[in-house]
Amino acid sequence: MKWIDIPPVWLAGAAALAWVQASHYPAGLSFGGAWADFTGGLLVGAGLVLMALALIELRRHRTTPIPHLEAERLVTSGIYKRSRNPIYLGDALILAGLILRWDAVLSLPLVPIFIWIIERRFILPEEDRLRRKFRMNFAQYCHKTRRWV
Repeated sequence: MKWIDIPPVWLAGAAALAWVQASHYPAGLSFGGAWADFTGGLLVGAGLVLMALALIELRRHRTTPIPHLEAERLVTSGIYKRSRNPIYLGDALILAGLILRWDAVLSLPLVPIFIWIIERRFILPEEDRLRRKFRMNFAQYCHKTRRWV
């Protein structure tokens, strides 16, 4: 069951809800055309770039991106200097971008709900494992680098 409890599955579920809402229950609401499409595309693109930069950095340090596994090394370089969770931030940007692109106005609350779920299900347990394994180094990293942005 752990293989199904991963952030991409949660992202896919939230995106599916947004798409269903946009397709079947638009309620006559709209973000307003071309600017929403453009901004949505920028957000999706930014999310993908963040995720790619984070995965490259994890691979460079030979540690896992899989949330339920224990990290071999504490990665604090590259994009991880700016955010402790660039992959999850990328997920949130992708969801927000898709909601804009699909004109799913009523699905906007999915973004903070998704962030809350990701924080509770993945970030807090990951940080607990990192705190136990890397102790002072992780505490210093947390002091210098914010969780999201």
